[in-house]
Amino acid sequence: MPTEYETPTPEEFKDPLELLARRGDVGAGSGEDRRATAGRSLMKTWLAIFLFSACALATLAAATGAEGDYFLYVGSYTDAPSTSRGVYAWRFEPSSGSLTSLGLVAETVNPAYVCATPDGRFLYAVNWQTAEAAKGDTVSAYAIDKKTGGLTLLNKASAGGGLPNQVIVDPRGKFVMVTNYGFHGNDAGHNNSSLAALQIQADGRLGAPFYVDHHTGAALSPRQTTGAHTHGVVFTKDDRFAFVAELGLDRVYVYHVDGAKPAVTPADPPFVSVSAGSGPRRLALSPNEKFLYVNHETDSKVSVFAIDGGTLKEIQQISTLPADFQGRNTTAEIQLDKAGRFLYVSNRGANSIAVYAVDAGKGTLTLREFVPALGQSPRNISIDPTGRYLFSANQNSNNITIFSVDQLNGHLTPATQQLHMDQPASVFLVKSGTSGETGLAK
Repeated sequence: MPTEYETPTPEEFKDPLELLARRGDVGAGSGEDRRATAGRSLMKTWLAIFLFSACALATLAAATGAEGDYFLYVGSYTDAPSTSRGVYAWRFEPSSGSLTSLGLVAETVNPAYVCATPDGRFLYAVNWQTAEAAKGDTVSAYAIDKKTGGLTLLNKASAGGGLPNQVIVDPRGKFVMVTNYGFHGNDAGHNNSSLAALQIQADGRLGAPFYVDHHTGAALSPRQTTGAHTHGVVFTKDDRFAFVAELGLDRVYVYHVDGAKPAVTPADPPFVSVSAGSGPRRLALSPNEKFLYVNHETDSKVSVFAIDGGTLKEIQQISTLPADFQGRNTTAEIQLDKAGRFLYVSNRGANSIAVYAVDAGKGTLTLREFVPALGQSPRNISIDPTGRYLFSANQNSNNITIFSVDQLNGHLTPATQQLHMDQPASVFLVKSGTSGETGLAK
């Protein structure tokens, strides 16, 4: 027998009173008592229907909000022989994996890295080695049209150094940190490598740098002969700390940050050293923020650090290459899946993506496999916010490989659709419409 609150069938709606009698809610009597009992039972039934429908709609709305579509922004290198002219975009539907080209959305010089604010209103792009490089390179600020994906230039601000290679927005969306690799052309005597912080104005424009730190010190290895080369930054979710990879000096720096002011101050001690000649490049934080992962550009390894109140202690190093690999390789990008179960590192030279399983309790890594990038020099890899796709921007083969991510074992399978453009450098996703979900899987 159906339960009291089971949703009626279409046939049962034709005679609600008979329905209630069959379900035992109304006796065989007649008159006012029977009508009153029927009324109360009908109210229960309609309430059940209402609640069922509301839950179904809420579930559908949640699913739609989590899915929806995104704008996939790709920064590029624009120097000849590249034919790219700036930032390009596609509309991306995770539910089907389809992408629709929106073309060039911002013409600008060498936007080697792009990122957006947490609310998805503004996008920032570094300008690597501009024509006025001797005066210092820039960061461009854009307003995002959440309906069309179009970008409107707001302003350009000093990057606080030369050859900016990454720009990251703090979790509150109050300021950006820029890592400047330093040097231009053959001017190795002028080291303008730095870490710079620029405040985001209410309208999305960038102010002048309010903090600039030039890392100094002696290189630990003959491999590093030109001094500091600041290369990557990651924030803790509470906006209290920032960790910075210093490739040229083989260090990882720690900073106290205050997004409300905003303010940046070095920690004490200000850095930890990594193996001589390792070349720390980019960083990723575990979801519980107990562990920090740093890929080494030069020696093709990953360092795992345990975090204790902003203090770092290295607990593991692991290779990104097969034991029998022969040839030159440099790593480029590091990514954790949203759940923190799998870690990915791109290899330029081996042209592969190393896949690791993550021990959530210990933070340590176990190598799973090496997946061909299906392109040359995978400079940037990015996981979409749903966690189901990984994008590999293969700079030297002018293509972006799209992989589906197996949620059970982290395996990458090439998708049918691939993207083609000259010199892709970085990928960032922003939720379309009015939702504020942006960025990479974190």
